[in-house]
This record gives sequence, C-alpha cells and structure tokens, in this order.
Amino acid sequence: MTEGRADDEPDDRRPPGDDRLVVAQGTFDILHPGHLHYLRDAKAMGDRLVVIVARSTNVTHKEPPVVPGPQRREMVAGLAPVDEARLGHPEDIFAPIEELDPAVIALGYDQHHDEEGVRAALAERGIDCEVRRASAYEPDYEGLLSSGRIVDRILDERG
Repeated sequence: MTEGRADDEPDDRRPPGDDRLVVAQGTFDILHPGHLHYLRDAKAMGDRLVVIVARSTNVTHKEPPVVPGPQRREMVAGLAPVDEARLGHPEDIFAPIEELDPAVIALGYDQHHDEEGVRAALAERGIDCEVRRASAYEPDYEGLLSSGRIVDRILDERG
C-alpha cells in the first residue's frame, strides 16, 4: 500500500514521459501581455508546453518581424508557462509538429490560422492531435496587445 492511498484506489498518475504535450506557435516579435495570456491558456490545455517561434522568412501574413528569430525564441523560452521554445523549420512548418507529436495544438485567439485548414493539413500527414483556440485576453486596463500596434506607437511618438 502506498502511504495515504488505499490499494483499491485508482492510481491516476501517469508514467514518466507520458505528459500531455501542447504546441503553441507564433511570431512573438515584440512580447506583450496578449502573448503571455495565449501561452498561459495553451499550457492549461496540457502538461507540457513547447512553443514554435516562426522564422522570419515564414511570416508572410503580416509585416516581417523586427526582432531576430533567435532573440524572439530566447524571450519566449524565458516565460513561465513555456517548457521549451524552438525556432520553426525553415521550409516546412509542420515538420516540428511531426517530430513533437503533440496531443494539442493551441492557436492564438486572433491568429490567422483556419482551424479546419490546420486539421486537414494534420490529417494529410497522419498527425492525430486536437486543435484548440486560446481565449481572448481582456485586461482591466487599456493596453497595446499587438506587436504591430506597438511598432506603430513607437513610430508615431519617436519616429
């Protein structure tokens, strides 16, 4: 008998290495509270959070990042919810997903990704994982919750 637990009680502890892995991804150009909220939400979807930081060459849906990829990766790695941060693959954005084999892919609340499109791409590659979207961040103050808006404010005020 284990101390504090009767032999007939179920043991819901998982074996080591059997953590529910969550993958989040993004550009993370200039970190702001919206990023932190997204990563906290993502971490809550599982046990371990790996964040894939987009390489500058793969950011085609908005202005390219100002901050170099290795620096963005380092900053994301330093956030409390993040267990590991890595730069994305230079050509194939799904290659790290195949390698990691997550239980969940967490999309940011306002990320441009189409959930059904992501699911279809995963299915084509034989990757079986849940696709979920993080909740909206609604701070009790007026803040800058977009890297683009932060850059615009800097240009307006100091340009």
